[in-house]
Amino acid sequence: MTEYKLVVVGAGGVGKSALTIQLIQNHFVDEYDPTIEDSYRKQVVIDGETCLLDILDTAAINNTKSFEDIHQYREQIKRVKDSDDVPMVLVGNKCDLPARTVDTRQAQELARSYGIPYIETSAKTRQGVEDAFYTLVREIRQHKLRKLNPPDESGQDCMSCRCVVS
Repeated sequence: MTEYKLVVVGAGGVGKSALTIQLIQNHFVDEYDPTIEDSYRKQVVIDGETCLLDILDTAAINNTKSFEDIHQYREQIKRVKDSDDVPMVLVGNKCDLPARTVDTRQAQELARSYGIPYIETSAKTRQGVEDAFYTLVREIRQHKLRKLNPPDESGQDCMSCRCVVS
């Protein structure tokens, strides 16, 4: 069984823990209790493959606006991983709330500029919860495939090359 190590980062109060607990326990935590750092594990089946998700729910960086700090989070992750190519998913949580602090289009454009997927979620209603985590696992799988099959000198992926025998 493949194990996937996932990390949830963001500002305080954005719902990182609520999202993670909703995935793990199918339960919505509605009271805010600042996290120091928690780790969760869950066995799931994604695209027919049984896998173990090892999720690190990190402490928040307080007094910041999460959307405005995405670039800093992303750069810090790349620095820690010592790579410019780190699988990520941008998640817009609390999509069940009537008033939005971040426009969906803004978030989609930011994700597109980074070349990463954008998923809207609600830990309260469970909307998009599995999709967010499962999409990240799929991104990790694709990343591993790219590392195993790097582009050839012409810049084409080997998986997309065609062989013609005459």
